[in-house]
Amino acid sequence: MPRPARRRAAVVGTGAIVSGSHLSALRAHAERVELVAAVDVDQGRLDAFRELAGGEVAGFTSVDEMLDAVRPDLVLIGTPPSLHREQTVAALKLGAWVLCEKPLTLSLAEYDEIAAAEEASGAYASVIFQHRYGSGAVHARELITSGELGAPRVAHCQTTWHRDAAYYAVPWRGTWASEGGGPTMGHGIHQYDLLLHLLGPWAEIRAMAARLVHDTESEDVSTALVRFENGALATVVNSVLSPDEVSRIRIDCADATVELTHLYGHRNEDWTYTPAPHVASERADAWRTPTADVPSSHAAQLGALLDAYDNGVRPPGSGSDARATLEFAAALYKSAFTGHPVLAGEIAPGDPFYPAMHGDHPHWAPKERA
Repeated sequence: MPRPARRRAAVVGTGAIVSGSHLSALRAHAERVELVAAVDVDQGRLDAFRELAGGEVAGFTSVDEMLDAVRPDLVLIGTPPSLHREQTVAALKLGAWVLCEKPLTLSLAEYDEIAAAEEASGAYASVIFQHRYGSGAVHARELITSGELGAPRVAHCQTTWHRDAAYYAVPWRGTWASEGGGPTMGHGIHQYDLLLHLLGPWAEIRAMAARLVHDTESEDVSTALVRFENGALATVVNSVLSPDEVSRIRIDCADATVELTHLYGHRNEDWTYTPAPHVASERADAWRTPTADVPSSHAAQLGALLDAYDNGVRPPGSGSDARATLEFAAALYKSAFTGHPVLAGEIAPGDPFYPAMHGDHPHWAPKERA
């Protein structure tokens, strides 16, 4: 079977996440994809990125101009969240696949606009949830979903990070219109996306949220109790107030506890398996880490997307799969702000939390600025 032609890629936004993670991912798959264009409204930043990228990377200050001139196969988006929907839809309309930073959109309503654009174009948009793609996560999911570890019963998901006032001094941070939320949307989403990837569909959320430190429109900490369709119960914590930073998932199954402890990315060594007393050692030995050690990364996810592109199938991290994670965020906010449990599928057109994560709640809706 002949090798598919190299895909022509463009990046939109040339800040730290693109110049670091996206550029290194493209280089890791240089035999399959070629960076041909970059877009940034800041000419100086754009010029610096083009020099860093090397080669013949065309520069543009307009997304529409780039799309019309270059017609890329793939667009990687690393701009502020408020721009994601518009830029993703523009790329899809021209038939380009998209790999976009999280959150893909600021609301379920916006997400469904992207789904409509996919349907019309035949192209696909994936959101960066790179923690799914490390070999340790792939291995853990296989063990859990196959039933090898027994029925999942109790889980904990923790994103306890620290962000200071200088972090929120960046103009596009801390507002609903620019980020769609606080650590529930912008920080903890990576860990609870992985939790959902490991445990499957969630059924019910009961949550709380607060602004304890930062002068932001959205929360700086949230907590949730979650019931999964398989009956497992979980706690989820999303914080930017925690001096000792850690990212952690623990899942207690009938026959084993599986734990992941890391910060911004994991390798095989970050996963541990503790067998229940009744489990034979020979069986537990088979749970240990896989031979290959693939770190969770943008490069790992880009490889999975390119595989899907070559095979003409929907890529992972897109469609209803990725929507379930955004719906989890919306449900967490609705439960936290209303004080009521929220069921999966409850937030639909007509619900105030469908077009905006704040749901126009009087204590949380954006304030008019002078």
